[in-house]
Amino acid sequence: MSAHIDTFVRDNLPPRELWPELKFTLPELQFPVSYNAGRLLEEACDRGLTRYTALRSSTELYAYGELWMEANRVAKVLSRDMGLVPGNRVLIHAPNSALAAAIWWGVWRAGGVAVGTMPMLRASELEIIIAKAQISHALVDDCLESEFEVARFNAGTLKHVCYFREFRTRMGTGPAHFEAVDTAADDPALIAFTSGTTGKPKGCVHFHRDIAAMAHTFSRHVLQPNPDDIFIGTPPLAFTFGLGAGVVFPASVGAATVVCDKPGFDVLADTIAKHRATTLFTSPTGYRALMKHDLGKLASLHTCVSAGEHLPRATSDQWFERTGVRIIDGIGSTEMIHIFVSARGDDIRPGATGKAVPGYEATLLDENDEPFDGEGEGRLAIKGPTGCRYLADERQKNYVVNRWNVTGDIYRRDADGYFWYVSRADDMIISSGYNIGAPEVENALLTHDAVSECAVIGVPDTERGQIVKAFVVLKPGAEISERALQDHVKQTIAPYKYPRAIEFVGELPKTHTGKLQRFKLRETP
Repeated sequence: MSAHIDTFVRDNLPPRELWPELKFTLPELQFPVSYNAGRLLEEACDRGLTRYTALRSSTELYAYGELWMEANRVAKVLSRDMGLVPGNRVLIHAPNSALAAAIWWGVWRAGGVAVGTMPMLRASELEIIIAKAQISHALVDDCLESEFEVARFNAGTLKHVCYFREFRTRMGTGPAHFEAVDTAADDPALIAFTSGTTGKPKGCVHFHRDIAAMAHTFSRHVLQPNPDDIFIGTPPLAFTFGLGAGVVFPASVGAATVVCDKPGFDVLADTIAKHRATTLFTSPTGYRALMKHDLGKLASLHTCVSAGEHLPRATSDQWFERTGVRIIDGIGSTEMIHIFVSARGDDIRPGATGKAVPGYEATLLDENDEPFDGEGEGRLAIKGPTGCRYLADERQKNYVVNRWNVTGDIYRRDADGYFWYVSRADDMIISSGYNIGAPEVENALLTHDAVSECAVIGVPDTERGQIVKAFVVLKPGAEISERALQDHVKQTIAPYKYPRAIEFVGELPKTHTGKLQRFKLRETP
């Protein structure tokens, strides 16, 4: 039985007939009826790892026992001081930090539904998420106050907002006990928002058992960490890729996570060297950037994971030749919570993504949306212990086809059952591991008075995989520089989404019915 008093999320799940088929084929995926994701943290302490380092940065250090106490303090402040009841949505808006990680655990222990957001989001983007998820509580890093205050002013659902400095004071430092809410295994624990291809992000709902499932599948069977490992990476905790890498996977075995003090691959390399990190998560763009630095600083690494965009064979081979470590490639999605196709060690075939992660089933769909066996090319489809459940969104029926999760990726399967990435099947642009919806960038461009029409595509780039390119038709008599238009987009939506290339054109290619022909733009030299 659900422990949620606030039933908004459960009430806005898609109809059961639109859910994908869920499969719990591994013994470790047989969850009890009552389960709280916070148990992963408790179990690390129960195994005698309370003195093992859990989180470290240049200013913070938590052993597992201390992290458990911090999570209890977070849960107590939310419940006692901020009136949280199980099922309330809690926005976590912060860069990666030790406190941010403790807050994730505390929200789950209190029975809240965590909603992480990218630090770079602008007020207008935050407003959409706050309204969509009907967020009542927000915990915000002080460094993000200016944009958040604009969103807060325009948001009608927020009842309790606390910035980290004040929240830290409320938490105090004394002993803390908080009995974790006895949530159901299928109570919502997380709403992870996608970038989306329409400018309207989709909220992917994941249950408490789903948080543990990503540790019991990819982490346990492919990553295979141990308590002596030290994790580090670039993905934000607001991405489920980062949430697994920086919070869930280390805790599932009692390993440590190191948080970089600021972005930048020079800082990342120095931090790896300083803390002798062993396990790295980043995108292919990140690996290419790190190869420009002193590779001696990376000597402690023994496990490297890539996701977010296709890992080219050339990048995989170059990294292996220069470091002796073969990158574990993987494809995951926000809808599925983490990686579901991958390979490790001698099973890796450079250039291929791999095979289905234990606990998952992968296939390809033909032009009639029917699964087929053997070699061939088609849309990638997945079943497993996790699956797509969009929050009140008609696009559910597009992602779930005949009870398969269909990712929007075209793959080729070889005679040995390995999956090889071909392309995206939609207008999503994947640049440096970030998903960028072309229509969202177009909408931002169109808010400038000088722009009459525009179209956005992704174009290949050796450093970033793809970059955003915009074709812009100006209004009669209007003049504007490429730089000025780029700055406008940066001020309108998250800066990483801006078009790195802009081509001013007289008209856009269209059909006789006026529909944009993006394929012709992709053919432009």
